[in-house]
Amino acid sequence: MSPGIGLMKRRLGNEKDAIVLAISGVIKNYKVSEDKISTLETKFDDNSGDWYVAIGWNEKKAIIKMDSVHGIITEIKEI
Repeated sequence: MSPGIGLMKRRLGNEKDAIVLAISGVIKNYKVSEDKISTLETKFDDNSGDWYVAIGWNEKKAIIKMDSVHGIITEIKEI
């Protein structure tokens, strides 16, 4: 029997970890250099345990949704 999501240790325990993962996802998917990326906003959803990080680079923006327990990017939505 595995523990519930509330009892599991989070791999993305803080905002800094979420930003680092979001930036690495943008670099990997969009082939952009790190110095052109800026963090616009971060939000943690207490109900789902997901991090949302808004990232901007050049003329593009994206919202990256991440699972805090598994420490993975679940969605990148370009806006």
